Amino acid sequence: MKGIVAYDTYYGNTKTVAEAIAEQIRADGHEVEVRNVREKYPTPPQGDFLFVGGPNRIAHLSRKTKKFVKKLDVAAWKDKPVVVFATIGKLPDEYATEKEKAGVQKWVLAAAPELRDFARGRGLNAVEEVLLVQVKDLKGPLVDGGLELAKEFTHSFLGKLKK
Repeated sequence: MKGIVAYDTYYGNTKTVAEAIAEQIRADGHEVEVRNVREKYPTPPQGDFLFVGGPNRIAHLSRKTKKFVKKLDVAAWKDKPVVVFATIGKLPDEYATEKEKAGVQKWVLAAAPELRDFARGRGLNAVEEVLLVQVKDLKGPLVDGGLELAKEFTHSFLGKLKK
């Protein structure tokens, strides 16, 4: 199988997460193409599954990320899984369990689910779970364990595809 990992980034944190996702896709024996949504490509993305993500910017993913999803060919992607991921600010302790403090995607934050729902509204097969990876400060770096979280999430997702 071939995966596409498309991302937007401001300070490099989301790019780092995208690269970790791509690394895990390769480690699980699949092909992968990584695309920056700010760049132009000669052909539209083509693959068997898609990870698309960006930084959480005031409770929304970046406009470039949403524009990328808006331009996806629905006919080509409607039956292929689309996974949304985002980098987010550190969660306040009073709102997070221990796992959520580490960046587990269960904490409901508006940006990533909003993009997932937007993709679904377009007729895309966006998966329910979203991946959220925290950054320590506004510009990063990622929290300790953030890249491992991204790889574990990706490995789990790929395992479900085989079933």
